[in-house]
Amino acid sequence: MDYAENILGTIGNTPMVKMNVLTAELPCLVLAKYETFNPGNSVKDRMALQMIEDAEAAGILKPGGTIIEGTSGNTGMGLALAAIIKGYKMVCVISDKQSKEKMDILRAVGSEVVVCPTDVEPDDPRSYYSTSKRLAEETPNSWYVNQYDNPSNCKAHFNSTGPEIWEQTDGKVTHFVVGVGTGGTISGVGSYLKMKNPNVKIWGIDTYGSVFKKYKETGIFDENEIYSYITEGIGEDILPLNVNFSIIDGFTKVTDKDAAVYTRRLAKEEGMFLGNSAGAAVKGLLQLNEEGKFGPDDVVVVLFHDHGSRYVGKMFNDEWMRERGFLDEKVTVAEDLIKSHIDKPLITVKTEELVSHAIKRMRDYKISQIPVEDITGFVGSVDEADLFRAYMEDQNIADRPIKNVMGAQYPIVNRKAPIAEVSKLITKENNAVLVDLGDSNYHIITKHDVISAIS
Repeated sequence: MDYAENILGTIGNTPMVKMNVLTAELPCLVLAKYETFNPGNSVKDRMALQMIEDAEAAGILKPGGTIIEGTSGNTGMGLALAAIIKGYKMVCVISDKQSKEKMDILRAVGSEVVVCPTDVEPDDPRSYYSTSKRLAEETPNSWYVNQYDNPSNCKAHFNSTGPEIWEQTDGKVTHFVVGVGTGGTISGVGSYLKMKNPNVKIWGIDTYGSVFKKYKETGIFDENEIYSYITEGIGEDILPLNVNFSIIDGFTKVTDKDAAVYTRRLAKEEGMFLGNSAGAAVKGLLQLNEEGKFGPDDVVVVLFHDHGSRYVGKMFNDEWMRERGFLDEKVTVAEDLIKSHIDKPLITVKTEELVSHAIKRMRDYKISQIPVEDITGFVGSVDEADLFRAYMEDQNIADRPIKNVMGAQYPIVNRKAPIAEVSKLITKENNAVLVDLGDSNYHIITKHDVISAIS
């Protein structure tokens, strides 16, 4: 009989799959190291188990202890599975930009999930780096994993992923391409492959808002490059010790939109239902090919980190994609501009209602402009900037009727009005337009809708 003693025995030995459609223009053979076949559906299972076993051997993770880690979701899943088998508690600290599916999955396997804001500095006490460290200090019998600087991260890939790739390609691999986050995969695999053949090229996929590419090329850690981005699992605003820049031959950066678009194309054109970083890796491959990095005799291995099920509410959701301008839809008339929110009601305020009512609606619905109406129809408008100025002049304004502070009525256009006509109506003085959808049904087009359509 052939069986594993427990689920941890199924980690590794993932398949290699030839890519055919999206890489058809490349002159070389492209093989995907398909890591979703790990039990936690992610490459992170490998290093999660390695880090735990090494911590046990070193005596820093004791029986009945609590494992604490800051994670984008996948490492947390790998750690959680090992914690179940080995009898540990698991606390995952995760940033709020990660998908809801990742958070739900972590809770489903018994982890406590602590959510932290994304848009803060790494040393901010609210960041998931700082929160992880603080919780480890406050929790008795706990171990802070620190996958970014933990050498067992690289070790796992040097000992397993690298050798598998070498054996599966019969030593013919010439390039290894992978998204870089903690650096464990690219550094561990890269070190092994270069040990076997120093001519193997190691390419990292970075994202805009991350510091890796410029640091590799210039040695400068440029804080001006750091800003919020959507792509999950790759890029950093720190320099993890696990990123061995001497092993990496170079980086290419991929936009959030391209990463999302190619993630969807992988599913629809290759039958590969994968996560966000896989789309970034494929687009990165195409960019490297445009730079002439590959030849007809090359064997290129690209590693795909995780499964698409963790992104069904994001990259695989048309509305989510549309809201961010990631769907290349033809936008020509007024009704095209409101596709992302046409199912939502038009929020209005009456002339005799108080200013405080308008303020509350803006807050509740997260909107900046509200049409004003009376029994005859639309008669004015309220903008958050105007309300703010009025409030600064008179703090009692909140208890006065809207008609005392309202501005001019928003222009009304037909649903088939050309986008150029709509754009001309949105000015510095007029931040919105109403579109007549028929049957007394109106909707609002804001400056944000127009900008999203042309971005």
